[in-house]
Amino acid sequence: MARVRYIGAEPVTVPELGRTVQPDELVEVPDGRFDGYVCQPGTWEAAEEPKTVTAAPKKTTPAAQPPRSTKEA
Repeated sequence: MARVRYIGAEPVTVPELGRTVQPDELVEVPDGRFDGYVCQPGTWEAAEEPKTVTAAPKKTTPAAQPPRSTKEA
């Protein structure tokens, strides 16, 4: 989970978090929603960015080969 700080002057209810956040309070937000908070620089500031999870490399399958011709040239 990422963390953001609420920098507004009045308490605010955040439905996504299911609670009221107080001024200067640090809260945890889902990693996937971090950008939705920090894109409001007058209201939220980044405190701890989401952890980058390295995905396992994708397995690749060989490209399909065209059928071989049985005719001799």
